[in-house]
Amino acid sequence: MILAVFAGSCKKTAAVNNPVVTTVQPPVTAPDTTSPANYTLVWSDEFNGTAVDTTKWTFETGNLGVNNEREYYQSANATEANGNLVITAKKETVGNFLYTSARMNTLNKVSAQYGRIEARIKLPLGQGLWPAFWMMGTNINTVSWPQCGEMDIMEHINADNTIYGTMHWNVNGAVQYGLTTTVSNPDDYHIYAIDWDANSIRWYVDNTLYCTGNILNSVNNTGAFHLPFFILLNMAVGGDFPGQTIDESKLPASMYVDYVRVYKAD
Repeated sequence: MILAVFAGSCKKTAAVNNPVVTTVQPPVTAPDTTSPANYTLVWSDEFNGTAVDTTKWTFETGNLGVNNEREYYQSANATEANGNLVITAKKETVGNFLYTSARMNTLNKVSAQYGRIEARIKLPLGQGLWPAFWMMGTNINTVSWPQCGEMDIMEHINADNTIYGTMHWNVNGAVQYGLTTTVSNPDDYHIYAIDWDANSIRWYVDNTLYCTGNILNSVNNTGAFHLPFFILLNMAVGGDFPGQTIDESKLPASMYVDYVRVYKAD
């Protein structure tokens, strides 16, 4: 992973307050609250091995210089055990940073253009923790962020029960649209997913729809969402979104990923 590729990427910044986003990004007609049955599994990582499969994932290492995050990413913080990917944030000093964690992506290894993308994840709870399951456009090296687009399938911060689903793109600068939902126990396993087609992006937790973003006919310059995207998993420590207070009593803290699956519509 070349750090410069992602140096300006990722929402993981303060929200962009742009009235164009909220007024021109209306919800489309809501689909069923359950996932369509006419999907075929085309790729997955079930994390049943003893180490992360680097034919599927690339590690991003170091501090990426985004969002005022406080962690140093390293591959040692991502392991596989008991059928799970385990990303662990630790209190340890590496490269003048006080915390370590892991971030990994599928760029140039697997991508999706429409379909259902889902993962079953158990989240850690603690002030300053920021786990995420998300996607960015595979053309990021060419057009940069936010022109490449970003879909945050699941973000969670600190110790609350709020799950964030958000899309980011470019309309004369970075803009975003998204909603939240709550789960009673985010520190247990839940299925986080999007259903994505030429009409809309729809966010689900445990197959319950809570957000729909309209991309029909590239409304409001949403053309980026009609191109291929790759997958990312990471857990940041500190940053603009969760704040800079870290509850070190919760460290080490682990994010458990049972699987990541990509389906295409039949």
